[in-house]
Amino acid sequence: MARKSETTVIKKYANRRLYNTGTSMYVTLENLAAMVKGNEDFVVQDAKTGEDITHSVLTQIIFEQENKNGQNLMPITFLRQLIRFYGDQMQMVIPAYLEQSMTAFAQEQENFRNPATAVAQTTRLMEEQVRRNTELFRKAMGAFNPFLANAMGEMPTASSKPASANSADDLAAMREQLAEMQKRLEELGARKP
Repeated sequence: MARKSETTVIKKYANRRLYNTGTSMYVTLENLAAMVKGNEDFVVQDAKTGEDITHSVLTQIIFEQENKNGQNLMPITFLRQLIRFYGDQMQMVIPAYLEQSMTAFAQEQENFRNPATAVAQTTRLMEEQVRRNTELFRKAMGAFNPFLANAMGEMPTASSKPASANSADDLAAMREQLAEMQKRLEELGARKP
């Protein structure tokens, strides 16, 4: 389906039924997954309170997809690392990092889907992407805690500030590193082989 210019409202009722107000029909999580794949924009609201519950419904779709026919998109190591970030000081950085990484990956997906692309080239591109993402993530973590960066294999440099340094300087350094990360991800996305 083509992307609609309007956002469709899906109402979720107490009996867990989902109602598409755009088509005036009840839908399933599989229908919502198809809407996502078709680039249809929608929000899910609690029918009683009007609260936006889109995040929890999308998470539920992912959970069902992970359990469906043994199709595991997210490796156990990734899931464990993700769980570790909940409640951590890095929690605020993770959503933006994951969103930028997925955007860059989506921009490169045509290279992976092109049947003319050799398996070796696909593997090389994926390894390069993982290497870049790891380096960007290490730099972002180093902005928050140089000792944490050290534990991940990156030694703090002589220019690294001690933990008691001015928080304004730390924030400025973090912003610079995040801007650098975003610039690199945008360059990755703009690069077409």
